[in-house]
Amino acid sequence: VSDTQHRQIHAMVEQLRPEDTIKLAVQLESVSPVRVRYLIVVSTLGNKQESILLGMDFPSSDSDQCTIGLVLPIWSDTQVYLDGDGGFSVTSAEETRIFKPVSMQTMWSVLQVLHGCCERAVKAAVIPGCGLEWAQHYHQHVESDRFCLNEWEAMNDLESVRRDSDGQRVSNERLIKEHLRDIMRTEDLDNLTSKMVHTALQSRIGFDMRSYKEYIDNEILVTMAQMDKPSKIFDYLYLGSEWNAANFEELQKNNIGYILNVTREIDNFFPESFTYMNIRVYDVEATDLLPHWTDTYNFINTARESGQAVLVHCKMGVSRSASTVIAYAMKQQHWPLDVALPYVRDRRSIVKPNEGFMKQLQTYNGILHARSDPILFVEFFNMLVFGSSCEDCCLFIHQSSQQRHSALWRRKSREQRQKSVNKEEGGEEGNLDEEEEEEEEDDEELDDDDEDDMESLDEKDLGSPEEKNNAEEEVVISSIFSF
Repeated sequence: VSDTQHRQIHAMVEQLRPEDTIKLAVQLESVSPVRVRYLIVVSTLGNKQESILLGMDFPSSDSDQCTIGLVLPIWSDTQVYLDGDGGFSVTSAEETRIFKPVSMQTMWSVLQVLHGCCERAVKAAVIPGCGLEWAQHYHQHVESDRFCLNEWEAMNDLESVRRDSDGQRVSNERLIKEHLRDIMRTEDLDNLTSKMVHTALQSRIGFDMRSYKEYIDNEILVTMAQMDKPSKIFDYLYLGSEWNAANFEELQKNNIGYILNVTREIDNFFPESFTYMNIRVYDVEATDLLPHWTDTYNFINTARESGQAVLVHCKMGVSRSASTVIAYAMKQQHWPLDVALPYVRDRRSIVKPNEGFMKQLQTYNGILHARSDPILFVEFFNMLVFGSSCEDCCLFIHQSSQQRHSALWRRKSREQRQKSVNKEEGGEEGNLDEEEEEEEEDDEELDDDDEDDMESLDEKDLGSPEEKNNAEEEVVISSIFSF
């Protein structure tokens, strides 16, 4: 940040109430070659769920004084859209404003922050007409001149452009994407504007780009998101995106020797240089990832044992590949899901498995937990044989495990209390005896359950008729859930 920008930020802070803070400040394009405009996102200490947008105007680039030209509260119905021309629009309480950041890097940052503000407003039910009284302070201090106000209130002209045929359009989009990535790979993103990208594409490709404005802006944002470095989960395991899988220099720098591609739509970019494994699936809730997790676990461990690292990727490194890495961490580190998921998310904040994958991770959590208890393991597969769903089986295992651990904990606590009581005079033995009677009843129930379980195990060891009748079905299930 330059000295001039430091002074401008200080001037904008001076316009705020003491209890309000700037979450993000983004410089915008201006129709004036002299004036400087900023969009700032402001929150208040009184309620961090509430946010407003303020437009700040500087009369010149070297000015230390600014005025407020726009106040736009973020309500629960606020929507943010790309406008297809290098900027984005914000619609809030039927009021729409257009903003064009000076570079794509800043546009990516502000869109992330705005989507977060909108989500918090929805959760807090910040409805137009109520709340946000503190925003009135800024409405009362809008002091920019009419030229500045006109620019804040400006709307883009509408265009109606004939679309290409579907086949031609797909071909053109593929060509645009190829050149777009090359441009963004070689240019300075901090100084690269959307307009510069459109101009460069126009000169490279040569056909009319007007009908592709929205597609180009969307691809710019997707590429910006993918260009983030891969996330280091363990010393030998990275989680990343399509971009990371296509960045040869970055792969070499991270000592990547193995790549796990968890996508249906993305090719293996360097098959002659890396060892690949492919799980060809789409990011939809109906996709069944769980049966692949034994193979992916073995593949990742092969990389670890080789002394090289492995990159696990999908399109964005958010759902498919993230779920696979979480499953690996659960098994490798002996972690439950509620430990593995936060651990991976702490290292890659955008991790968000879809609902279908979350259910499969919960099932996998139950399966791994059952493996640590032979009796529960037998009960788990017996339930599967007789038609119970995986979710019901995992719930049963969780409840059974809690009961066993609770009973063992009570037994140990009772023994410790008994030792301490034996050292003291017996004035409180009556109360202790009552507690012991209740705990003994619980232990008797647990012991009965254990005896039943052992009997069922003995029957299986002896090869009971029921075991023989269901043997073929259990073999099938064991082959599905082999660990």
